[in-house]
Amino acid sequence: MKLATAFALGVLTFAPGLITAETKVKMADLPPAVQNAVKEHTKNATLVGVSKEVEKGKTMYEVETKVDGKGRDLMLDAAGAVVSVEEEVDLNSIPGAAKAAIEKKVAGGTLKKVETVMEGSKVFYEAAIKTKAGKNTEVSVNADGSVHK
Repeated sequence: MKLATAFALGVLTFAPGLITAETKVKMADLPPAVQNAVKEHTKNATLVGVSKEVEKGKTMYEVETKVDGKGRDLMLDAAGAVVSVEEEVDLNSIPGAAKAAIEKKVAGGTLKKVETVMEGSKVFYEAAIKTKAGKNTEVSVNADGSVHK
């Protein structure tokens, strides 16, 4: 077990681009531009938390919020620009083909959550599912029901 832990730590140390680590941060520790963006985007929302992550050498900030009781997460870059938005929605509110593809993936399991994801001009849908076997999984589909890559 110690060897496996040491190996894992070595991967984290020597290959930082392969693994993304999320760290909870306080508003006061954010760059000023990110602080301003968080304040702007949480005017009509409840701030749940902020975390910092480095992915492929790029620092990003995930802002978790609640709007009308539903989750909404924003991904901001170091300049405070919105990179993506994930909003929890009802399954019936998404395009029919996307809904059908998600329902097919659920197949006797339980649908836990559906989100609309906006990355620039791209929009797709993610669903958190608990399979019949009890495994938690996620599926991403485009509006036409095709798998989102």
